[in-house]
Order: sequence, then C-alpha cells, then structure tokens
Amino acid sequence: MNRALSFTFYKNIYNVYHSSRSDIFVFGRTVCSRTFSGDSHSDEFGTSKHPVFRPKRAAIIPRITRYEFEKKRYKCKDNEELKLILEQKRSDYQVLLARHEKHYKSVEIMRQSLEKNKIETKVFSRLEFTEDLLNWADVIFAAGGDGTFLLTASKIRQIHKPVIGINTDPKRSEGCLCLPKDKYSAANFDVTLQRLLSGNFKWKWKQRIRIIMSGLHDNDEPIELHDQQLQYLEHRYDEHIQEFQHCHRPIDLSKTTETPRILPVLALNEVFVGESLSSRVSYYEMSIDDGPVSKQKSSGVTVCTGTGSTSWYFHINHITNEAVRDILSIANRKSGVQLPLDNRFLSEVRKQYNNSLKFDPSVKRMAFTVRDPLINGVFKVPNPRGFAKRLQIRSRMWDACLVVDGGSSFQFNDGAVATMEIHDEDALRTVIFD
Repeated sequence: MNRALSFTFYKNIYNVYHSSRSDIFVFGRTVCSRTFSGDSHSDEFGTSKHPVFRPKRAAIIPRITRYEFEKKRYKCKDNEELKLILEQKRSDYQVLLARHEKHYKSVEIMRQSLEKNKIETKVFSRLEFTEDLLNWADVIFAAGGDGTFLLTASKIRQIHKPVIGINTDPKRSEGCLCLPKDKYSAANFDVTLQRLLSGNFKWKWKQRIRIIMSGLHDNDEPIELHDQQLQYLEHRYDEHIQEFQHCHRPIDLSKTTETPRILPVLALNEVFVGESLSSRVSYYEMSIDDGPVSKQKSSGVTVCTGTGSTSWYFHINHITNEAVRDILSIANRKSGVQLPLDNRFLSEVRKQYNNSLKFDPSVKRMAFTVRDPLINGVFKVPNPRGFAKRLQIRSRMWDACLVVDGGSSFQFNDGAVATMEIHDEDALRTVIFD
C-alpha cells in the first residue's frame, strides 16, 4: 500500500475508532436549479427556487436490446435463423424477445405521455443520433440504463441541453445515472413527467473531461466500440496478425499531425489510457497539474469525474473487510495498540474508506488511478492515485488506445500526447429529484 493511501486508510480508522459513526464527507459545491430556457452556466452554480421545464420538442433515445444486437450481429434473415443461432449459444430466444418487447412497450409509454402533454416527440435509434436531432430537440430522454445514458451524453456538447435518464428495465439494470428506478422508471413515466412539469426538481450540472490530443498522432475519427461489436465477430488470431502488421509498418507522416485538437467526445465517467491488449504492459510519461514528468509502466491509467467516481474508479480502489483485517492485524502487532477486529468494526472502516473515494459530480476536478503500477529500481510511480485539475500523458506504446466512457476509442501510440482538463462550459445538464 503506497504512502498516500496508507495515510488516508489510517486516518479513516482513527475517525471510526475514536468517534461515533461519522457522516460521509461529500466533496464539492451545491449545484443549482435554473430555468430551462437559454440560461448561461455561471461559475457559481447558483440556485433557483422555481425551475421551469416547458419543452416543446423531446427526443427519446432507446437502448439497443440484446435481441436487436444479436439480430444485427449475425445479419439474420428471419427470426427462425436467429432462434437457431441463439440455441447453439445456449441463449433463450423467447426470453430475449420478451425483454425486447417489454423495453419498447416502455418507450411507447414515454412517447404517449409526452404527446399527451402537448410535447412533440420523436424516437431515434442511436445510429440516427445526429447534430440535426440535437438542434431539433429541447430535451433528450435516454431510455435504458447507464450505458444508454453515457452514449447519449457523449454526443451532447451544449450546456443548455438537458439529458434525462429513464430506466426501462429496473429489475435487471441498476441505472445509477437515471432517475431513481423505484418510483420513476419508464412504467411510471406519467408521474415523472408531471413532477418535471410542476417544477418539483433541481437541475444538476455534471462535469465532464475535455481531451486535447497533440504530439505525433493519427488525426482520425473515434472507433465506436459498440458499433464495432456489430460489425466484426471475435476472431482473436486474425486480430493479432493485423495488430502485428500495424505495429511494424513505417509511420506515414502525411497521415499524422502535431497540431493540437479537442476530441469530439467528452467523458462523463472516465477516460482510460493503455495498451489495447490488457496482458501487455503500458508504457507512458505522465504529468499531474504541470508538475514533473515521470516515466511509468502499469496496466494503464483511468481518469474519472465525480460521476465516474462511483463506477470503474471505485471498483479499482475499494477495499474489502479481509483487507482491513489484514492491515489492522499488522498495525496491532507493530504499534501495540489493540484495535478491534470484529466484523462490525471492520465494516465501519471499510465503508468509510470506500465512501471517501466518491466525490460530487459538480466538482471541477478529476481523480486518477494507475492500475497495477510497476515499481522497481528503474520505474517509480510517485502518485498511483490522487486528484488533478490538469493531467497529461505521453504515449510510449505501440498498440495503445484512449477510450472515453467505454464507448469511443482513439489510437494512442508512441508520440501521441493527451491533455485532460475540466471546463464549466463542458458540463452536462441533468435532473435530480430530492
């Protein structure tokens, strides 16, 4: 355990042991409510007692169901062919079809409710999600789960355009980025819409990461990983042959650029930088807040927002009761202090430490984690985890990628530089119910 992590860990133990159960400290400012129409985004994130929700046009972006995915993936001519393929994979065709129909029934409930309230509504697939659609709609509803919300949010750059997540399958999807599923799932959309129209909500701005690519990099468009799954079946040996050929071909300088450019997508959850093949060591140089540059080797780096601090970042860094017990046992032997090792106390320490990893989505900072850092006589990782306002990574890798929210992947090979920052004007407008 590194020094910074150890300090945080023991500080949490002290707080639990010498005081009653403390409240979870949440970083950040209060995020406000504002009127719906054309307001600007100030530095203060103020409040409004009477938020207004009066859209004239709404767009619904439904998730792609497993049924649709399999049908497109295998280019099935009819349902009988799809059924045969699914049976060979030991997947239940009838179950997938039932879930597909249930999902679109939920989408239809949403559409009818909006139309009933005089809001012109259109349902668009992810492939139809264009700039014209963004300009047409006053509000966008992501109908599905967290994946649908992230895909939808990644395309939206206007700070005044609200995105509202509605869970269409609360029994199978947690939907942390959606409105609370127990009361406001798609099945209860009438209740949700009436609450919005009555102004009984708050606007919430969630910070996003802007990525500026510079150095020697391919000036290419992102690979949409979800679309790639639909286009290519998994042929691992072919992939490795193509990868070898790509990594050993001469660099075509006519197709590369050193001119900085802002990537066309913003990260609501996190950015991952590392080798495409996870079994390979990632080699890069990293600088935090314009500090000294350190050469590092690891399994890659994740950089998250407050929204993403409850997702991948949390699961990388959280600890278990067993880890707490092992560390406290060593601490007891070394210090002579007899801290309790019962499950109740271990759970208190674990919960307080794990909750300290989370921070408010409105806070203007990023959290980073170096995954599985290589530490020896040559390579050091002085800060394997921490916070940053500006983070820069220079690639020393041969087949690396920079992935935004698990959906958009950019080549990030030797010579490419990624600078990550947070700007208020990039924040995403969402809704919360108290």
